Amino acid sequence: MADAAFDMTAISAKHTAPQSASLLKKRHWAEVRLKAYGILAIFIAAAALATLLYTVVGKTLGILYEYNAVVTVQMDLSEREMRRIEDPNPRLVPKLDKPVRAGLTEVLGAEGLDRRGRRAMNALLSTDAGLELGAMAKDDPSIIGSEIQYQPLFDDQVQLYLKGDLGRLKDAGTDGTITITAGEAEGEVVITTEPQAMTEARLALRERRAREARVARRTANDQARAYDETTVAIGETTSDEERAALEAQLEQFKQARDAANAIADRAMREATNTQNVFALSDTDPSLFLRVNGGWIKVTELAPERLRGEIYDAPGALGEIAPGDWEALELIRPEAERKLNDRQILWLENLRANGQIEKVLNTRLIFKSDSSNAELAGIWGALVGSFWTMVVTFLLAFPIGVCASIYLEEFAPKNKITDFIEVNINNLAAVPSIVFGLLGITVLISGVKLFGIELFDGLLKSITEDPRSTPLAGGVVLALMSLPTIIIAARASIKAVPPSIRDAALGLGASKLQTSTHHVLPLAMPGILTGSIIAMAQALGETAPLIIVGMNAFIQDPPGDPLDKANVLPSLIYLWNNNSERLFDGKTAMAITVLLVFLVLMNALAVVLRKRFERRW
Repeated sequence: MADAAFDMTAISAKHTAPQSASLLKKRHWAEVRLKAYGILAIFIAAAALATLLYTVVGKTLGILYEYNAVVTVQMDLSEREMRRIEDPNPRLVPKLDKPVRAGLTEVLGAEGLDRRGRRAMNALLSTDAGLELGAMAKDDPSIIGSEIQYQPLFDDQVQLYLKGDLGRLKDAGTDGTITITAGEAEGEVVITTEPQAMTEARLALRERRAREARVARRTANDQARAYDETTVAIGETTSDEERAALEAQLEQFKQARDAANAIADRAMREATNTQNVFALSDTDPSLFLRVNGGWIKVTELAPERLRGEIYDAPGALGEIAPGDWEALELIRPEAERKLNDRQILWLENLRANGQIEKVLNTRLIFKSDSSNAELAGIWGALVGSFWTMVVTFLLAFPIGVCASIYLEEFAPKNKITDFIEVNINNLAAVPSIVFGLLGITVLISGVKLFGIELFDGLLKSITEDPRSTPLAGGVVLALMSLPTIIIAARASIKAVPPSIRDAALGLGASKLQTSTHHVLPLAMPGILTGSIIAMAQALGETAPLIIVGMNAFIQDPPGDPLDKANVLPSLIYLWNNNSERLFDGKTAMAITVLLVFLVLMNALAVVLRKRFERRW
């Protein structure tokens, strides 16, 4: 019977059967698929990380520098401005807009502008350009009465244009000789060109008209469909009132359909007729001629003949040889940007004359938030985050460590401690916004039950208005971080070998001495690692801090935890919701700074664990 049970011939035949070979092959391919899935998962994670870094860092690089104008300023101040200079109050600074604007006018050669032109010229500079000059004069009164070189900051829209975010002037078909003659109206000119000149501009306009025709035709079809549906609805209704309303809508659909068809027909004619005359509007790409140091904006484009308006008078008209003129086109239409064509040409003149300075954007780090995009910085939010993290650490770390030591070393094992442990684990998974609601209720607003006020906000005994303070934010983040710290600390304490405790107790140490002198120092690397990771998580939290009001517009950095403040995640949230495009790059820069801090904190956790870790 034993021989039958261990028939090696039968067993060998079974393992060499075709079914066994097929099973082995399946197991082999299952292993290959598992490895492939693992490699694919790593590749997807790495690709996602690379995409994130490329997107954020790419936008950050564009904001690392800014542009200033270079102007000569005559520092002749009025009596009122001198009184502000001499006042010892550092906040009392004169705003020297007049000398800055005079210097810009001289650089641009823009004397004699009307009010609208002066407003457009002044809009090139940041609103605080005069205030920064006043601060310079207050810091160094020796420059008063002299002529100095000053570099006022450009406005945010100018910054975008100079960075290329609004497009760049490109060649529109500069070829051959042109002849410029005066037109009928003042400032108007007629330009005669050779047939091959301006071909790129005409081609671009025909393509644009073709797109306009397609869009208008789709709109007309939509209106025609609505017209037909309304016609059917009129035939089915029995209510006179409803029929009258539908007939009014029917007329609106008809007018919209006919108007869209007319636009489509006109645009298609201009797109297909190579001899067509294009009358350029502010919804078309801007077309310029740079001639003998001057600028002409093209208002009408036709084969071998143009009309234009002089924006900056050329040195001479008449016949212009090749090389003495160029046609330039800005694809983004004037109607789609805040900088008008005259401002664009002023900037091009400044660029050509070397009167634009590209400098490192230090104000992004060392200045606080501002409603003007070009002036906004993260310093106030950095200081607010610092004070918030200080409060969080001072509350969460000692409470978390003490709670861990008690639960792991002293607490009896019963239903109460089991209940506490389960709830600590559950709190670690609670959404962070819940802690924000808890903070606004208990710490700031107070608690009422059945109309009876049980207590006022707990922090109101410390400060009259705790909302938006690092103290309130720190307490909320400390509550959120406690479960993570307790869980990490308990795991580290539990990892200390029982022989350490037994040896200390055997030598006469008390339970408290054993825990504080022996167990806690050995568990400290793991405790610090868990605490730093919890602090890193708290540093990036936004929702609970928004609930307690730490998303307000705060310009001055806080001096202590009781001052009003903002934090870096909330600042990122505010900037991301701002419509000014320059804030996109500044948001990316703030995200990069936050990521750097998070990486450094996680690296510190790894270093501490490696440096102080003990192996048994």
